Amino acid sequence: MIWKDEYKIGVELVDSQHEELFRRLGDFIVTVRSEQDKEEKRKEIEKTLDFMGEYVVTHFNAEEALQKKYNYPDYENHHKIHEDFKAEIAEFKEKYKENNYDEDFVLEFSGRLLTWLINHVASTDQDIGKHINSVK
Repeated sequence: MIWKDEYKIGVELVDSQHEELFRRLGDFIVTVRSEQDKEEKRKEIEKTLDFMGEYVVTHFNAEEALQKKYNYPDYENHHKIHEDFKAEIAEFKEKYKENNYDEDFVLEFSGRLLTWLINHVASTDQDIGKHINSVK
């Protein structure tokens, strides 16, 4: 499990969604590295990509709604970071198909995704938690 308790921002909804994202991403990486049948693996990868695409939107919407509710001062910048990330996932899904479901490509992307998620949750999102908990 990649998730660590120190990633928590102290806002229950956000923390549980982050934990789910990390869990799914960890499962995704295990799938990509597994020795299972290529066709089965491809289905699993596509299922996870669809989930990630949808769940990231759900999570970002929830996180942004909280930012608005508590007048988070850096909302605009944070929103842009989210939008860029959603675009990156969508772009990857297209390239994945163009690259004929290349596993090395997926592995490289999953590493980038994980790095982004850890950096975002461990630093950028921490400021949201501090702000919300200071005004609550």
